[in-house]
Amino acid sequence: MSAEPQAAKPRQKQVTARGNVQLPARVRDAILDQQDASEILICWVQLSVVLLFGTLYFTSPQAAPEYTEFVMVPIALGFYLVFTLGRLAAVYRGRTKDWLLYLSVIVDMALLFALIWSFHLQYKQPPAFYLKAPTLLYVFIFIALRALRFEVRFVIFSGLVAAAGWSALAYYSVADPGGMKMITRDYVLYLTSNRVLIGAEIDKIVSILTVTAIIAVAIGRARRLLVRAVTEETAAHDLARFFAPEVAERITRSEDVLRIGGGEARDATVLFCDIRGFSMFAHTVPPDELMTALAEYQSRLVPVIQRHGGTIDKFMGDGIMATFGAARQSETHAADALRAIDDIMEEAAGWNARRVAKGLPPLPVGAAASSGRIIVGAVGDESRLEYTVIGEAVNVAAKLEKHTKAERVRALTESGAWQLAREQGYVPPAARDTRPGRTVEGIDQPLDLVVLAP
Repeated sequence: MSAEPQAAKPRQKQVTARGNVQLPARVRDAILDQQDASEILICWVQLSVVLLFGTLYFTSPQAAPEYTEFVMVPIALGFYLVFTLGRLAAVYRGRTKDWLLYLSVIVDMALLFALIWSFHLQYKQPPAFYLKAPTLLYVFIFIALRALRFEVRFVIFSGLVAAAGWSALAYYSVADPGGMKMITRDYVLYLTSNRVLIGAEIDKIVSILTVTAIIAVAIGRARRLLVRAVTEETAAHDLARFFAPEVAERITRSEDVLRIGGGEARDATVLFCDIRGFSMFAHTVPPDELMTALAEYQSRLVPVIQRHGGTIDKFMGDGIMATFGAARQSETHAADALRAIDDIMEEAAGWNARRVAKGLPPLPVGAAASSGRIIVGAVGDESRLEYTVIGEAVNVAAKLEKHTKAERVRALTESGAWQLAREQGYVPPAARDTRPGRTVEGIDQPLDLVVLAP
């Protein structure tokens, strides 16, 4: 629990979340992964839209023959279907390039407006006819889709392209020979004929731009929350590498900031284990061999401890301090700790057998456990905190682990932890030797001891 993570150097150039907050590359990559997932969702929504539109078109009654000299709908739908499938395939192959995203916006709007423009040809009406097409509402779908990426620039770009597209259609409707005669100020006449009401077209453009601005502001705020959430999730993941998962979760999910002086009292069991004669071994082997042996030892014992519900409190060279029921309350902490010691002894024996088979010296492992009331909390100062446990059980477990050498055994516990573990359901794999009234260095009163591994 006491490790202090070092600041990770960015793997590549950092980017900014709001133009002034730098993000490490790993956080940026996590955000890009979220955006890639959103882009896949966008493609599927677009595919659903084109399939829905096509289904409605081909299943609905068609226009009378005199109105069907030029029909662009099947052409537009076919082209859009092919483009969407190609884009979907590109998204699944890897990270989407910005140019493809911008191109997709242009294609979306171009096909939609070309389709709307074709209505006056299909139905043999003046261009002003298409200005009343409800198909314009699909513009808002395409703009809203861009919000799924949590990037303001694509929302704004979509809105500007849409506004420019509709402005071009409105201009075309009055730029046509005789088009100026189609302009009216009569709202009723506008609704009941092919006349053009300039104010109505301006309203549509203003609506497009207003909706775009609102969505952009909302996405800007949402993106800041996304960046914060991804940053905290990444930090929690990094914390889990330096702290026990339970402690990392406690720190990241705490409603209050951890403070010095705050603590909780709990009944727990503390376990210590280390390698016998490690100091002598360290002076007789090269550094690489030393660190390899230490890494092997920790990689084998830590999973055993965690599998039984233990939390790694700290590494002290070759020593490991673990707690059961401290970071997370447990009704079986003593039983879990003794089960862990049984498996640690078995794992250590197998590891040493493999070392001997390779011609390497054995590294015997000693362990001890003690139960009692402990205090869980943060110590240190505001610049550097350590989340740890304090209590008599910590001291007794540490002294007992050292005392295993005097007793010429591999693992010990005191009678209180032994009795509590039995009450909590621990069943020893074999009969255990008891040694009452033992004097343990550093402990004032004699202790009744139980040998867990001879």
